[in-house]
Amino acid sequence: MKKIFFLIFVYLPLLISAQNLNGRFSSSFYTFERFDTTKTSDTFIRTFQALTLNLNYKDISVRTRTNFETNLGKELDNDPRLRFYNLYLEARNILDMFTLKLGRQPLFTPVAGGLFDGVNLKFKYANASLSGFYGGNVPAYQKLEMTNDLRNDYVLGGKFDINFLDHFNFGLSYIDKNFKAEDYKADRLNSDYDPVTLLIQQKSNQYKFLSADASYNLDGLLNIDTRYQYDVNFKTTSKFEVTSRVQATDQLGIDVYYNFREPKIRYNSIFSVFNYGNSQEIEGGVDYKLNESFTLFGKFGNVTYEDENSQRLTFGTNTKYGSFSYRKTLGYAGELDAISIYTAHSFADGFVTPSIGIAYTSYKLSKDAETNNILSFLGGINLRPWTDYSFDLQGQYFNNKIYKNDFRILFKVNHWFNTNF
Repeated sequence: MKKIFFLIFVYLPLLISAQNLNGRFSSSFYTFERFDTTKTSDTFIRTFQALTLNLNYKDISVRTRTNFETNLGKELDNDPRLRFYNLYLEARNILDMFTLKLGRQPLFTPVAGGLFDGVNLKFKYANASLSGFYGGNVPAYQKLEMTNDLRNDYVLGGKFDINFLDHFNFGLSYIDKNFKAEDYKADRLNSDYDPVTLLIQQKSNQYKFLSADASYNLDGLLNIDTRYQYDVNFKTTSKFEVTSRVQATDQLGIDVYYNFREPKIRYNSIFSVFNYGNSQEIEGGVDYKLNESFTLFGKFGNVTYEDENSQRLTFGTNTKYGSFSYRKTLGYAGELDAISIYTAHSFADGFVTPSIGIAYTSYKLSKDAETNNILSFLGGINLRPWTDYSFDLQGQYFNNKIYKNDFRILFKVNHWFNTNF
């Protein structure tokens, strides 16, 4: 409760003097069926109320994104849930050079993403920028609480970007993300083989990574992005990645992708004692634009493990009416054949947009394993009678050996608002 009063005290001046209020409110209802071990089932109706809200006064804003979810009727564990994804103060153009964010905010880095409770300060001058962040990890279910052990449950880091050559951009970043392991009680035997209850306290686990990236963009004709990640804890290369695209002609595009990757293992984690190997992946693809309405595409990739390899093939078409794709996987990753078709089209200047999608997948984990089949279908309609409101109704059907004739319904109402004072 003290935290809530503190937030009100800090943000109240902006709430009173805000020049602009904008955001979106949505309300959703989702039905699903759950089976227990006796093969009996219960039908649930779950509701989601989501709010995205921005309060703006000159170069100062308060941004928040929340979600309230619960069941109608029979409750599930931890219901109801009020999640706070964003709740932060943003001050821009401080001395025409700084941007400050304070509170619960999103984190985007080459290694880790998510949310944290803390501060982010960015300095930008000419073609260079330097940013740094520090704060606590967000608790489960995005509760409006802060960690009570910032020493062992934190994230910190920063990034430097510079563009001093035409068409080039370079970046260097560092992140240290420490996870506090939850304590728990367990029954154990003492020296006399009598059962006793012990409090199990684990060490904190952490990521420490250095990252470097470089990109080249020649007016949309040639794009090359490279990224290198170094695991500071294990003193080894974690990932090297290259993404490139050549626009050979107005119709023909060529893509090439490569990565070398080690599994990301937290330091002090029990998983670090196991033997594990890296993987290398290379994929090439082309797309050809037949006209303004149709584009054909195809991709082929190969993944190499320590002693095995796997291949995948994808081809299809994207059109203004929808998309079609076929995917095949074979080798160490299992054998899979999948076909998907989706179409949607707006009528009456966007007033009504029906959509239909169907997918069929046949897969098995190895060449001699049992084949499993999955059939999924969705059909829906979007209505937008006014600019500020939209209504979505969608039915979802899924059938395989685990979920027999599973049918679900989603209904959603969206309201956009933007008010100046």
